[in-house]
Amino acid sequence: MVFTKEMLAVQNQLEKHGHQVFISGFAESYKGKSAEEIEKLTIHDKRENDAIRDHWEKIKKSDAILVLNYDRKGIKNYLGGNTLMELGFAYVLNKKIFLLNPIPEIEFYQSEIEAVKPIILNGNISQIQ
Repeated sequence: MVFTKEMLAVQNQLEKHGHQVFISGFAESYKGKSAEEIEKLTIHDKRENDAIRDHWEKIKKSDAILVLNYDRKGIKNYLGGNTLMELGFAYVLNKKIFLLNPIPEIEFYQSEIEAVKPIILNGNISQIQ
């Protein structure tokens, strides 16, 4: 959710190319917030508003997921724990998995991400079919 601004921009691009896009129903409340504010809000939404289940429902009705894995916390192409769970959800549901950027080199995550066989877009969302 730290990348809400980017998520909304990518949503617009995908919709212009005829894709129906499901994003977090909480996205609007994250706009303009600092990373610290977003972290607190994310924890609140997961605990009090069942955000993880909200994402699960969106994944179930989707054909694919797109992970916006930008640099964060000093890690190139960062991907967090919640996103790792969403990759697992998508994989078990036989959904296509797209990563905007290459797989991050994060100990313990890298092999799990590789196992779900994501399609790496190398920053080019126009490859999504």
